[in-house]
Amino acid sequence: MEPRFLLLSDVAAELNVSDSQVYHMVRSGELPAIKIGGRGQWRVERARLEEYIQLKYAETAAWVRDNPLTERDAE
Repeated sequence: MEPRFLLLSDVAAELNVSDSQVYHMVRSGELPAIKIGGRGQWRVERARLEEYIQLKYAETAAWVRDNPLTERDAE
């Protein structure tokens, strides 16, 4: 069974980005997360990560639709 909550390093591995990029995404509110424990360690719920990924697919699809390739871009 997969864990419900992920470490920021686990999220970074899933997204193939750096730990610091994930930390910035969490601190900016772009990626929902919680702080737990006495040391305030960040955790991202797996379901929230999947929602975030789906949101990014939708945003990318909209960007591609609004910015079609031109012949110059194809070169």
